[in-house]
Amino acid sequence: MLEEANTERADLPSDRRAARTQATKDEILEAAWELVRKHGLAALSLRELAARVGMRAPSLYQYFPSKLAIYDAMFGQASRAALDAMNGDLPADRHEAMRTLAHRVFGFATSDPVRAQLLFQRTIPDFEPSPESYAPSVEMSARLGDVLAEYGFDDPDAADLWTALVGGLIAQQLANDPGGTRWARLIDRTADMFVDRMGPRNRAPRKKGK
Repeated sequence: MLEEANTERADLPSDRRAARTQATKDEILEAAWELVRKHGLAALSLRELAARVGMRAPSLYQYFPSKLAIYDAMFGQASRAALDAMNGDLPADRHEAMRTLAHRVFGFATSDPVRAQLLFQRTIPDFEPSPESYAPSVEMSARLGDVLAEYGFDDPDAADLWTALVGGLIAQQLANDPGGTRWARLIDRTADMFVDRMGPRNRAPRKKGK
């Protein structure tokens, strides 16, 4: 039981205490994800969460100062996972590259609707992610900018249009056909329309360092 383990932490060396604390935080967050996937993002109950990990609700504050801090840590986990999903090599062909990128982001978002809701919608009242938790999202925007520049998209509105198109497909899929393919089947056509409208014509992709 975690409640009993808390009494032992003071006797551990500092590095082991830190590791134990982090392990407990990870267990709390894992349980939090399970609960919000079951009951909904806004329905997270600290009492139920504490019971899930074998402690009383007030003991949660030894690890997270508030419920919003739990949401913040969850946001950080989700944003890092989103960045990982977005990263990776892309095909040399401009159309194929943007199709691949769209599929990665779409697949990540629709594979876990609650996680996508936390990342891309303002569902929790008064919640704003901390700079640390939001940092991977900033890196995602920078990565998108790098990709667009690499493939020759120099229109200043390209990034905004791209996120609106892919985000719109995600929102429609999650809202109207969760688990289906109604909007997933439009990814390639959407990416092609973006390239045909926003991409430079008859130019090879610009590669970094060249």
